[in-house]
Amino acid sequence: MTDILTLEGLTKDWFGVPAVSDLTLRVRQGACLGLIGQNGAGKSTLMNMIGGIVAPTAGRMLWRGQPYSPASAADAAAAGIAFIHQELNLFSNLSVAENLYIDGFPRRLGLIDWRRVHARTREILARLSLDVDPRLSVGNLSPGERQLVEIAKALHNEAQLLIFDEPTTSLTARETERLFDTIAALRAEGRTIVYISHILGDVRRLSDDIAVLRDGRLVDEGPVDAFPVTRMIRSMIGRDLGGLYPPRTAAPRPRPVLEVRGVTQPGVVEDVSLTLHEGEVLGLFGLMGSGRSELARILFGLDPHQGGQILLDGAPLPAGPRGRIRAGMAFVTENRRDEGLMMEASIADNLSLVSLREFGRRPVGLIDPQALSARTEAARTELAVKAGDIAVQPVKALSGGNQQKVVIGKWQMSAPRLFILDEPTRGVDVGAKYEIYALIDRLAAAGGAVLMISSELEELTGTADRILVMNRGEIVGGLDRAAFSDERILSMAFREDAA
Repeated sequence: MTDILTLEGLTKDWFGVPAVSDLTLRVRQGACLGLIGQNGAGKSTLMNMIGGIVAPTAGRMLWRGQPYSPASAADAAAAGIAFIHQELNLFSNLSVAENLYIDGFPRRLGLIDWRRVHARTREILARLSLDVDPRLSVGNLSPGERQLVEIAKALHNEAQLLIFDEPTTSLTARETERLFDTIAALRAEGRTIVYISHILGDVRRLSDDIAVLRDGRLVDEGPVDAFPVTRMIRSMIGRDLGGLYPPRTAAPRPRPVLEVRGVTQPGVVEDVSLTLHEGEVLGLFGLMGSGRSELARILFGLDPHQGGQILLDGAPLPAGPRGRIRAGMAFVTENRRDEGLMMEASIADNLSLVSLREFGRRPVGLIDPQALSARTEAARTELAVKAGDIAVQPVKALSGGNQQKVVIGKWQMSAPRLFILDEPTRGVDVGAKYEIYALIDRLAAAGGAVLMISSELEELTGTADRILVMNRGEIVGGLDRAAFSDERILSMAFREDAA
């Protein structure tokens, strides 16, 4: 089997920090290469060099045996390379057909040939078993259908190498299976796949070969049969993890921190009551649409509620998120890029967002830059954020896992009593997940209370003291740690068990 893409000694530096160092890798024609590594390992930078987004500092690339130096994403697409990103590159206000032809429409007598556009789009969608009208707006599609439209764009451009970057992050289990069937069909056509994911079981299922990056270097590679999950993890982090979840270091205390009494918002949540204690990690599980994130937004004051009470340390909370922040509440949303960070601002500016007032000098309130710099640098060190100069490096230059650490760090600097975490490890590698779990344990051990929302049941059973289950806006049951059972929890989520 010949190589379709060859990388030789590829190197790239960012802000004085090597993101990729002397990397040599071969991608076999018609195979699926599983590319894994912790957040910050260099995967995104490597893909950006292949995609013409950034230029290598050193080294070279070969495409089908010929020198390959893309100066733009258009050059990569013209060569036959397509990217299916975690955050899809689609225009939600345009139709499916318009998204496929966004780079150029066929014309007839000087006008767009819509008949040809729609016919060709239907043909490509049929190959993907996607039965939607080409004229339908992409904004009306489900995440799984949008993923298939992204793949349709690649097929329209006759891509021979498709690079999937965390493609299942926003997909349901059914949509994920459909995506995997599509990838199998693409391979049957002779196309080559690079599959990047933190879900190691999926990587093993799809791949022929595995390549592992760590600190910008290729540290391990070989056929998938030689890569059990234990070897994958050990290669990614450079050591044995010793368990996916750190042990709890303290037990919950009797004192209530958060009390929710009969909170109701018609059509959203119904008569929700719960108590979260000092030092406790309370898991909140439910299927998509169960109302978990909506409840979190109500608790934080982002959305209204018509009935019920929300108390923090026995006192009613002021309206709105600003008042609840001052009362000691923190909220890490599930969408860090749009809701958790200022992507163009520096890492230090993002870390100081919540606690900036604390660094004002009296009486005029001027910021103490030395104290602020020392505190943000201490937060960076405590959270093990991999970065250069945090005062100048924009947070957008960080990997997803390091961005999530910054989101958590900005709240931690304000020493909140209550942490609400909505999908805190989404898109985060196994090593960074362990660090976040350890941080959650430290927050609880210090006397804080943590409400943790997750779609990963194993994650909740590994970290929580109790788990409550939601279905259609209601809490339908709960279990203490000693009684945790995947079967019982899922039965509650499907409302087959009223326990």
